[in-house]
Order: sequence, then structure tokens, then C-alpha cells
Amino acid sequence: MIGWGPQPDADGTTRFRLWAPDADAVTLEVEGAAPVAMTATGEGWMAANAPSPPGTRYRFRIGDTAVPDPASRVQSGGVHGWSVVTASGFDWRHDDWRGRQWHETVLIELHPGTMGGFAGIARQLASLAQLGITAIELMPVGAFGGTRGWGYDGVLPYAVQEDYGSPDDLRALVDAAHGHGISVFLDVVYNHFGPDGNYLNLYAARFFDADVDTPWGGAVAVAEEAVARFFIDNALMWLRDYRIDGLRFDAVHAIRSPAFLDRMAREIRAALPDRHVHLVLENEENDAARLARGGYDAQWNDDFHNVLHVLLTGERDSYYADFADRPAQRLARCLTEGFIYQGEGSANHDGASRGTPSAHLPPTAFVAFLQNHDQVGNRAMGERLISLTDPARLRAATALLLLSPQIPMLFMGEEQGSETPFLFFTDFHDELANAVREGRRREFARFAAFADPDARAAIPDPNAAATFDASRATPGPAADDWRTFYRHLLALRHTRIVPHLAGATALDASATGDAAVTARWRLADGSTLGFAVDLGDVPAPLPTPPGVIVTDSTRFVAWIAP
Repeated sequence: MIGWGPQPDADGTTRFRLWAPDADAVTLEVEGAAPVAMTATGEGWMAANAPSPPGTRYRFRIGDTAVPDPASRVQSGGVHGWSVVTASGFDWRHDDWRGRQWHETVLIELHPGTMGGFAGIARQLASLAQLGITAIELMPVGAFGGTRGWGYDGVLPYAVQEDYGSPDDLRALVDAAHGHGISVFLDVVYNHFGPDGNYLNLYAARFFDADVDTPWGGAVAVAEEAVARFFIDNALMWLRDYRIDGLRFDAVHAIRSPAFLDRMAREIRAALPDRHVHLVLENEENDAARLARGGYDAQWNDDFHNVLHVLLTGERDSYYADFADRPAQRLARCLTEGFIYQGEGSANHDGASRGTPSAHLPPTAFVAFLQNHDQVGNRAMGERLISLTDPARLRAATALLLLSPQIPMLFMGEEQGSETPFLFFTDFHDELANAVREGRRREFARFAAFADPDARAAIPDPNAAATFDASRATPGPAADDWRTFYRHLLALRHTRIVPHLAGATALDASATGDAAVTARWRLADGSTLGFAVDLGDVPAPLPTPPGVIVTDSTRFVAWIAP
């Protein structure tokens, strides 16, 4: 049974629980009713029952402070407002949906806010399905401070952000996606809480481990059972109550507990044995052990992005320095072994080793991408790759992404050649807004392009509504050409590669020039998939193998041979 959040009781009332080990007393406030003193039930838990039909607004009071339920399913008035009791019973139209197999996955990452909320995404499903997309990945939808944000500063992870739509609006999106044969993934953030609306330290300081730092403050203390249950039950809520098909766990290296990650995967697998549920990590540590059978299906492969970004743009600042020397050889390793860093020292990590051996893993254990919210939005001006390299190189890299055996992921807009930026945006106020704005500008002071204060002043203010509005992906001038290109390549993937992808293994890869690579994989039917790409200034002649399935004659060629 889920311990966090309101639950219907046998006597017709609702049982409210709060883990508040630091609070001497907690009062339940139900709108329109007398306050109810909550009773200590042991191990830091407080509980109370009250008549509370769906739609009832409630909150907790600790001393002089009214706080929302940290496991609130719905908020009224934002993260500082009332929590709301919800009802179950959504009428699912596609009740027989059990998901899609992992190797069939072609992801596209979407930000609900810039697309008009859940309803806006639903209107795009038919077009995405026609393109060849088999899964959408929503950036976090848990409630955060304000009305605009990426979602990674959430503070109420059980509640759907009000500006995106209601819980049933999200269910309707999931149901509609399933009707189009599209799986729905959700990005969840279990490594920290945002700065606006987080009241946990007021009554449960033990929720955080002050001795373990993360870039966002103290790490969550998953060694505490109540904390571990908070996150595992949240994952199960999305998968059960909303029928989400997969979860992407943000920056799990900041949780600092492989044991917790393994436990969470085991519990999820045990709870949902009759569905295709997929679990994906973001993990700076390149920890291959977490990708063992029965654990997590895959990890976002930042190494794939980073080395291709160097080859496409020539940029070598910051973490790109780790990929600047011998980039073609590094790409070859990525295509055959997954991770580029498998224990080698990383200059970006002050020489410390990064990663573990990964050559034993299948190619589908890695999610590859050329762009995502971080890699675009964490640039000062939010430029997309289409503005940083020439179209021929970008098409070649896109072909490699879509036709290699790693699981491909697109970022919203790239499939239509969008040239609009995706910027970092928030909706903070007063001192917090100033701190975020100036902190972001200081962050770029070490880059040569922003060494001058006037250049830094031109970086868009994250809190300005105009910054959010500018981040809506609009079709580029060559949108039709790009969509045709993506549709053709994805059709090849689905008809020629996916049927034989489960069980595929790498054969070999080598650098054939400073910016050129040839790679081969053995597919499950015994055939060989090959790909040659040249991203150099003056590409050399491509190989001419038998079985060519697509080529642009200059930059790339793909083939399948018996």
C-alpha cells in the first residue's frame, strides 16, 4: 500500500498521512471543516481521518505555517496552495494496451508547456506516428514553482503541473498515444527538490543527507525507508495510475545509491510483470552494472552526443574537451561498445576516472541523441545544431542516429528543421529570480564568447515570459524536406533493422579519417548492418558495399548484407 498521500478508508472517510519526524504537532486542515489534530503512529508518521470526497481541498499546518501535502495528487493555487483529494475511474479506451518492446523504440523528447500542455501534444500524435515515432518522452510534469519551467525544479512530484492540464488530461494524452501505437515515457526527478515550494526541511530534515552534496543542495536520503518509499511509490503511481510506459530517471548519479536504484528497478519489475515497462537512466558515472538484465533497460548515452557535437561543430569548451582529441576513434568506440569513457581519466572531472566497461552490453542498452533539452537549452543562447553546422553534415549524423542499433531519440523540432532556440526558462520572483538570472550569466563567464560583461548581459533572462515564448519549436524554412528525410530513414529502420534488432551485437568499427568512421553490427538474423560516415571538411570517397539501403553519395552510406 502506498503510504504517502490521501487514501480512502473503509469507513468512507479519507486517511491523510504525513512523515514529519521533526514536528511536535501537525494539524490537518480541510477547507470548510474544523481542524483535526493528527496522531503520531510511529517512525515519524502522523495520521488523521476526515470526510473528504473528491475535490476536497486540504493542507497541513505545522506551527504557524500551512504546507501542502508533499504527495499531493493535485494542487489548487500552485505549490504554495491547497492540495486536492482526487478521484479514480478514468474511462480508458485502449484498455488492452500492454506497451511496445524496447527494441522498437524511437523516442522524441517533448516539453509540455511549450506545446500547449497535454492537449497540445495530443493534437500532434497522428503526425508523430506518421513520421515513425514510437514513443514520446515528456519532460517532468510534477508541480513546480510558477507557471513556466523545464520541470526539473519540481517540489511536488506526485502532482501534475496545473498549467499543463489536469490528471485526467494527462491520462487522456496517454490513452490517445496508445491508440496511435505510441508509448509514453515520463522524465522523473528523484535527486533533488526545487527552491520554490519545498517545505520538507520544516518538518522532515532527515529527508535530505546534509553530508552528501549535489549541485542542487543536500542529496535525498534514500537510506531512510520513508524517503525510499516516497520515490518508489511515485514511480509506481505514474506507471499504474497513468499507464505511463516508461520512466527516465534524471541524474541518478546525484542520488549516490546504486543499491536504491537496484531496489527501485526490482520493485517496479515485480509490480508490473504483464506489461512492457521500460526504465532508462541518466547517469554521469556510465555505470554499466545498472544496465544488467532485470534492471534498467538503457542509459542516455551522452558520449554519443558529445563526440558527434565535436565533429559537427568543432567546439571544445567545457566537457567537450574530453572528446576533442581523436574524435573519430572515440566515435568508433561508442558505436561498438556504447560508452566512450569506461574508466579512463576525464579532464572535465579533474582527471578522475569515469565509467565502467560496457562492451558486453547490447547496443539497445544505450539511448543515442544529437540534441536534447540539456544540450540545447544549457547553451547560453539555446541554439540548435541546425544553426551550428551545415545541413549535409547534420543529415549524415542524423542518418547515423536513426540507422545505428542504439535506441534513437529526437528533440522536439529537429524533425522539422526548427531553427528556433530552446532556452533555459523559469518563473521565479524577487531575490530568487535575481539569483537565477545572475547565476546563469556568471556560469558563462569562463567561455571566451561571454568573457565581456556586455555579452553576458545579452543572455536571455530565464524569468522573462519572452524567453519561454521564444522556446516554442516552430517549423524551419526546410521543414518539409527534413520531415521527408526523417520519415524515409525511420521507415528503413522499422522495416529493415527493428525486426532483427533484439539480439544484435557489434562486429567492429574503425576511424577511416580524422572525422570518418565505418562500423558494422551483426543483426539477429545473421545479416550485417553497416554504416560509413564522413563529417570532415572535404569528405573522402565512401565505400561501395553490396546491399546499400540509403546513401547521400558524399557523407554517408548504410547497407545490409547477408
